[in-house]
Amino acid sequence: MTISSEAQAVVGTAHPLDPLSRVEISRAVSILKEGPAAGESFRFISVELREPSKADLRNGVQVAREADAVLVDRAQGRAFEAVVSLETGTVDAWRQLAAGVQPPFMVDEFAEGEESCRKNPEVQAALAKRGITDMSLVCFEPWSVGYFGEDDEGRRLMRALVFVRDEADDSPYAHPIENFIVIVDLNSGEVVKLEDDQAIPVPAASGNYLPKYVGPARTDLKPIEITQPEGASFAVTGNHVQWADWSFRVGFTPREGLVLHQLKFRDQGVERSVINRASLSEMVVPYGDTAPVQAKKNAFDSGEYNIGNMANSLTLGCDCLGEIKYFDGHSVDSLGNPWTIENAICMHEEDDSILWKHFDFREGTTETRRSRKLVISFIATVANYEYAFYWHLFLDGSIEFLVKATGILSTAGQKPGEKSPYGQSLNNDGLYAPIHQHMFNVRMDFELDGLKNAVYEVDMEIPRENPTHTAFMAVDRLLETEKAAIRKTDSGKHRFWKVVNHESRNIVDEPVAYRLIPTDGIQLAAGDESYVSKRAQFARNNLWVTAYDRTERFAAGEFPNQSTGADDGLHVWTEKDRNIVDQDLVVWYTFGMHHVVRLEDWPVMPRQNIGFMLEPHGFFNQNPTLNLPTETRGTNGGHCSTGNEQ
Repeated sequence: MTISSEAQAVVGTAHPLDPLSRVEISRAVSILKEGPAAGESFRFISVELREPSKADLRNGVQVAREADAVLVDRAQGRAFEAVVSLETGTVDAWRQLAAGVQPPFMVDEFAEGEESCRKNPEVQAALAKRGITDMSLVCFEPWSVGYFGEDDEGRRLMRALVFVRDEADDSPYAHPIENFIVIVDLNSGEVVKLEDDQAIPVPAASGNYLPKYVGPARTDLKPIEITQPEGASFAVTGNHVQWADWSFRVGFTPREGLVLHQLKFRDQGVERSVINRASLSEMVVPYGDTAPVQAKKNAFDSGEYNIGNMANSLTLGCDCLGEIKYFDGHSVDSLGNPWTIENAICMHEEDDSILWKHFDFREGTTETRRSRKLVISFIATVANYEYAFYWHLFLDGSIEFLVKATGILSTAGQKPGEKSPYGQSLNNDGLYAPIHQHMFNVRMDFELDGLKNAVYEVDMEIPRENPTHTAFMAVDRLLETEKAAIRKTDSGKHRFWKVVNHESRNIVDEPVAYRLIPTDGIQLAAGDESYVSKRAQFARNNLWVTAYDRTERFAAGEFPNQSTGADDGLHVWTEKDRNIVDQDLVVWYTFGMHHVVRLEDWPVMPRQNIGFMLEPHGFFNQNPTLNLPTETRGTNGGHCSTGNEQ
């Protein structure tokens, strides 16, 4: 096989799990444009690494670099998937998707859709009737149309919510134009529908948060300096990270954003696998208001918007503090041009208070060790909201996934003096914010000490024979099939779940395990018959466990944009009811924030934390952090041991 010089530029330069470089993205696009996507009407949704099979990686097979691509042909109104070999320069697979399947939005489409709205004479005339004539101050915010019983002839649609500014820097969310909706065909650029009901006036009161509106900043807060004079404790080689006993690879995709690969923990010199791959799988934000505009707000920010493409370029001192390692994110615009989100991922260490401590009152001695965590994060802006996603790795083997939600509320208008039962009034001028939820699902391909894992549900129970009336105990129940593993949280039973390896035993001959602590384990509030519930069935339950299948990647299915939800997703795959005992397993956890809006959330929302913990549960034979140093080094460091040291 002859490899071109262009191919040689990418062959052998990357680890098989490293995201595609700009050079590789350009090569994949060129191959497609020279082949089946030669027409000018083709637009690129995404071009990303086609990850090699787990078997090939495990067996050390030399893996060719390949790209997965998703495209739309605007002339046909059809979508396509492709697999491109970067080494041979060939399109190894080209598949037209079913009619009506809509991939996620392209970033370019947001600006194109807004421009289509702004230039439309019917839209301009309707706004003029409301006294709005300066179109430069009108904001057409792109929302997915979802599915509400109509297929709209298979068109690729955007639903624009409309806001207006008083001046260029004014916050538009203080001035929603309620009951004014513009539907745009993104393929043709045509405004296909305008909904206009002038019964509700535009709220006039401002809601600004910029310094020039707020006034002078306070001066009573003294500086906090985060310094590591000897540098950070992690070592980075390409996308591989080694920190304390942890090692892993950093990945990035347009759909998921940050991905962690091959997460391992070194236990007394032996590297033990914990999770093969972990990422945000899907999220949905359903609104609980029955008002015409608000009832149709239910964005799938990952599957409809490609949340990785919306990652911010992070800045030192604002988004991250300390000794920072940044990773760029590479993606593609709709014309196939590679573009880079610089500093899309931030990694740093943070102090984390005490890890363990004991004061021996008999001897008068104290032993204290401080904890620290490695923080790997990215922040995405999806229209009004910011979502900051954090993976925290701790010295004792614990793992935390945390979402910090901030940004600006998606607001609505009502008649001044009215109060909606479905939201919080933000002023006396008719502005309110509807109640809603932020529901997240994280996919974790476990490989706990190897491929063969199982899952137990653990409930606290009171035994029938309880003569002292004080007894309670933890009872394990093996979840044997996929249907049996569709579970909800139960705080009354102090429920958690644990992933085990029956073939790997600890010092007391029990299977090694990690437990999932189901914090923020809420479920979707919308009724089962609602359209959003049918499309987001992953959010009806908290735990799902599936037998590994590389094609089952996203909780709401591969293409949730404008889908009915009937044909793809966790609820469909688990109908197979496969055996999940001592198998290669994927654990999916759904959690969320039930956002009952506060006045304090306006005009910009203080961050709210949502997440869950994974903790070793008999994975180690004892506390793995006994070897931490007794001295804390730094500006305010001290000696954390007053015992007898040898």
